[in-house]
Amino acid sequence: MAHADLQSQFLYRMTLIYTAGWSVQIGADSGGHSQHFYLAEGQCTGRIAGSFRAANHPIQRGDGTFIPDVQGVIETSDGATIFFDHQGYGRATPAEARPVLASGFHISDHEQYTWLNDTLAVGVGEVRPRPAGGMEVVIDWFEVLWSPLPD
Repeated sequence: MAHADLQSQFLYRMTLIYTAGWSVQIGADSGGHSQHFYLAEGQCTGRIAGSFRAANHPIQRGDGTFIPDVQGVIETSDGATIFFDHQGYGRATPAEARPVLASGFHISDHEQYTWLNDTLAVGVGEVRPRPAGGMEVVIDWFEVLWSPLPD
């Protein structure tokens, strides 16, 4: 059976740090989960360039995997506003570069970025330790390109 080959185009690299965070642990003695709320900020470089602020309210499963749920706004270097909504998962190991996989949507009313309103993005990244302490999250975002299905 023939199938479509997934094609994508690089959009931007997102680099963020968490500036504040809170968590609640549920059922810790029986492998429960925890709910978190983080404020984040950072930079985007690439086809979309600028600074952003976001909130992430992930669940952490009993196996340590995070299920991020991120909403935020990018203020581009050319004056546009782009809202984004990202979901995915982040593994708890290995400590030196924890894998992150995500999908996301973007929306803008700026004429230079309205094409984003009809795109699906996928993100591939990692959580990395920072030399000064703490962690940073780096995600490369790609636009998924549509192509006709083979017969």
